[in-house]
Amino acid sequence: MTRLMIAFFLSGFGALLCQIIWQRMLGVFAGSDTVSAALVVGAFLAGLGLGSILGAKWADRLSPRAALAGFALCEAGVAVCALLSKFFLYDFIAMGLSESVTSVPAIFALCFAGLVVPTTLMGASLPFLARAVATSLETVAERIGTLYGLNTLGAGLGALLGGWFIVGNLGYVGALGLAAGLDLVAAGLALTLLGATPRTAPAAEKVADAKGGEPFGNLPLWCLLVFLSGYVIVALEIVWVRVLGQFGQYHAYLFPTVLGIFLLADGLGMALAARMVRRMKDPRPAFFLTQGGGFALGALLLGALWWAIGENPLRDWMGVDFDRFGPREIAVSTFIIVLVVAPPSFIIGMTFPFVQRAVQQDLASVGARVGWVQLANILGNAAGSILTGLVTFHYFGTAGTLRLLAALSLLLLLFWLFQARAARRPILALAGATALILFAVPGNAAFWTRMHGITAPTLTAWGEDRSGVVLYRERATLPGREDGRFFIMGHGQGFVPFLDTHILLGMLGPLLHPEPKRILAIGVGSGGTPYGATVSRRTEEIRAIELVRPVLDALEDIAEERPDGAVASMLADRRVTLEYGDGRRALTRVDGLYDVIEADAIRPQSSHSGLLYSAEFLQQVRARLAPGGLYVQWAPTWRVIDTFAASFPHAILLTPVQVMIGSDRPIPFGHAALLELLRSPEVLAHARRGNPRSDDLSRLVDGPVTVWNEGTPRAEPPLTDMFPRDEFFLNHTHLDSWRPRDAPR
Repeated sequence: MTRLMIAFFLSGFGALLCQIIWQRMLGVFAGSDTVSAALVVGAFLAGLGLGSILGAKWADRLSPRAALAGFALCEAGVAVCALLSKFFLYDFIAMGLSESVTSVPAIFALCFAGLVVPTTLMGASLPFLARAVATSLETVAERIGTLYGLNTLGAGLGALLGGWFIVGNLGYVGALGLAAGLDLVAAGLALTLLGATPRTAPAAEKVADAKGGEPFGNLPLWCLLVFLSGYVIVALEIVWVRVLGQFGQYHAYLFPTVLGIFLLADGLGMALAARMVRRMKDPRPAFFLTQGGGFALGALLLGALWWAIGENPLRDWMGVDFDRFGPREIAVSTFIIVLVVAPPSFIIGMTFPFVQRAVQQDLASVGARVGWVQLANILGNAAGSILTGLVTFHYFGTAGTLRLLAALSLLLLLFWLFQARAARRPILALAGATALILFAVPGNAAFWTRMHGITAPTLTAWGEDRSGVVLYRERATLPGREDGRFFIMGHGQGFVPFLDTHILLGMLGPLLHPEPKRILAIGVGSGGTPYGATVSRRTEEIRAIELVRPVLDALEDIAEERPDGAVASMLADRRVTLEYGDGRRALTRVDGLYDVIEADAIRPQSSHSGLLYSAEFLQQVRARLAPGGLYVQWAPTWRVIDTFAASFPHAILLTPVQVMIGSDRPIPFGHAALLELLRSPEVLAHARRGNPRSDDLSRLVDGPVTVWNEGTPRAEPPLTDMFPRDEFFLNHTHLDSWRPRDAPR
C-alpha cells in the first residue's frame, strides 16, 4: 500500500505539471480570452470524464492484479503523451493549424483531439486503482479516500513547485520531461506490486438496508449531490482566482499558488476524513455539514478580505495604485491566499471520503462506483468552471456569482433537512448563515469600487464580464477636467489624459513610415497608443484589439461623461475601430497586410505576457507586415531587446524610454530628424489633445540609439513560447541590464 500511495502521489504531481503546460500550449492556438480558455478546459475535462466512464465499465471486470497492471499502463501512456505533446499540441496544432481553423466547434474538436488520449488515461487510473486495493467493504472507503487524497496532495505540490520553480527554471519542454519521468516511476512502483496482488477478486460482499436497498441512498442520488458539490467548489475557486488575482496583480505565480493551496488543503481534508469514515455509522450528516460549512467559510473569508483591502495596512501595501511584484507584496499576497483559500478547501475536501463511505456498499462494483462518482464530480467541475467563467461572471458579475453559489449551498442543506425529517441544530445554523450570506453580498459596483480603493464619491467608469474587470477612477481636479487612472484586472494600465509614453508608442510608426495607411494596434488599455496612431493624415485605418471587453465599455462611458476629453477625441476619429479579441489570435485572421503594427505596453511580469514578447509571436508579426512595414514595441528588459533584434533583419532601439522598431527592410530613420519632428507644432498639438500637460515627447527618445542591420551579429532569442523567462521573474533576474548584451554600443 505504501508504494501505491507514493505512486498515486507522483501521478497527481505529474498530471498537474502536464495540465498547466498543455493549457498554455493550446492557449497559443485557441487564444487567451476566456471563451478560448473555457474551450481548452472543457476539452481537458471531457477527456477525464471519458476516462472515468471507461474505467467504470472495465475496472470491475478485471482481477486486482489486472487492474493494477491497467493503472501502470495508464501512467506509462500519460508519460509517453507528455514526451510527445510539444510536437503534437504546439508544433502541429498551435502553430501549424492556427491560421486554417477559426470556428469555435472546430477549435474545441482539435483541443479535445489533442488531449483525449492522456486525459482519458488519467481519468481511468482511479477506478483501476480502486479495484486493485478493494479487499473488504470495511476498509474500501478509507483506502480510496487516502489514495485520492495523496493524489490531490501531489497535484497541489505539482502546481506550487511547478509554478514557482520547475517551469520557470526548466521551461515547458523540460517540465514535461520531468512529468513523464514521475509518471514512469509511478508505473514502475505499481508493477513491483503485481506479484503480491491477488489474481482473483475478493469474495462478494454487499450491504443492504431492511428493505433491500442501499442504506445511505442510491448511486444516482449521490452522483447528483457530487455534481452539485463539484460545481460549487470549482465555481468558488474561479471566484478566488478573479478576486485574489485582482489583489495579487495576476503575475505568473498567482494562479499556481491559488490552485496549489486549494489542492493541498483539499487533499489534507481527504486524508483526515479517510481516517474517520471506518467508525462512521452514517456519513450523510458529515457530507452536508462539510459541504455547506466549506462554502460559508469561503464566502466569509472573501468578505473579510473585501473589507480589509480598504483599511490599513493592506490599503497602503497592496492597493491597486502600487505594483505588487516585489518580495514583500508577493509574500503578503501569498499569505492572504493561504488564509482565504486553505480553510474552506480543507473542509470541502473532507466530503470525498464521506461520499465513498456512502456509495461503497457492494464489493463487486467498487471500480464502477468510483468511476461514476468521479464522472459526476468532473461534470460538476466542468459546469462550475465553464458556466462561471462564461455565463455567471458575464451576466451576474462576481457578487452575483457568489449569491448563486450561496443559493445552491442553501438548497443542498435544505434537501438534507427534508431528508432527515428532523431539526438538526448544526445544519439549521449553517442554513441560516448561508441565507444571511445570500442577502449580505454587496452589489458588483460596491464590491469592485472598494477593491480599487474607492470609499468616497467620485467619477468612475467600470465594467465586469467574463473577460475581466475594468475600473477608471478619476481624481478630484478642476471642474470638468478628466484626470484619473485606468485599471485592468488589478493593474494600473495607464491614465486619462494619456501618458506621454503611450502616445509616443502610437506615434512612432506612423511618423517614420512614408505611407502608414493601415495600422494594427494590439492592446487598447486606456487608449493612449491607438490615439497616438491617429497622428498622421495619411493613415486610413486604425484597428485596435483589446483582450478585456469592459475596457471598451469603460472608454465609451468616459467619453460620454467628458465629451471634450482625450478619450472622446480618439473615439470620434472615424479611422479608429476598437475590437474585443485576442491580439495574437487576430494576427492569424487579419485580411491583407499592415503598414504599421504596434503593441500597447504590457508589463513583462504579467501572466501570459510572454505570448506577446516571444520570438514566435514576432515572426507572426513579420508575416503580417507589408514590405517595409514597421513594428513598434516597448522593450522593458534586455531579453526583450535580444529577442526582438533576433527576429527582424533591421531594428532600432530608442532610449531612454526603451522602444524597439523593426522591419524587413532598412528603416527610414534619422535621429535628429525624428527629434525635430516630435517637437514640431503639429505633432505637439496632437500630443496635447491627448494630454494637455504634454510639452516635449522628444525627451523620451533623445538618448543613445542602437541600430541592427542584416550584418549585425545577433544573440539567440532568449524569449520563446516554450520558455517565457521574463514572465517568471522570480526565477530569472529580469531587469538586470537595460542594454542588449550582444548589440553594438
